[in-house]
Amino acid sequence: MEKTIRLADLSDIDAIFNIRTSVQENHLSHDQLAEMGITPEAIQQAILETPCAWVAEVDGVPVGFSMADIEDGCVFAAFVLPEFEGRGLGRSLMDRAETFLFQHHQTIWLETAEASRASGFYRKLGWKPVQHLPEGDIRFEKCLDRH
Repeated sequence: MEKTIRLADLSDIDAIFNIRTSVQENHLSHDQLAEMGITPEAIQQAILETPCAWVAEVDGVPVGFSMADIEDGCVFAAFVLPEFEGRGLGRSLMDRAETFLFQHHQTIWLETAEASRASGFYRKLGWKPVQHLPEGDIRFEKCLDRH
């Protein structure tokens, strides 16, 4: 099994949406994503403006992705297909997004459901909870370690 992480390109947009709508936790449909302004056109624009998305592949097939928002300094998305969880892909995708954001920000952030498995995953990666949000979400931050 060959695992690779690479920058996303426009040909990955369908795979990104397939992965995002296939996850079990924090599932959103195409319609729900569109209501939030997350459309193929919006992802295309983001990818064209700055290299802000990465794809995890196993044997050449996309199975996960991460996206970062350079202006806000946040990890916007990190998802791996359920059948490929536990193989280090999520950690590698997060590493790419964090490295990218730390080139532009001292402190970066993300939000997720506090009761989610993702919450524990982010804690293991060194993210610190800083704020409890409405609807059971939590904001995490990570600071650049200059040591």
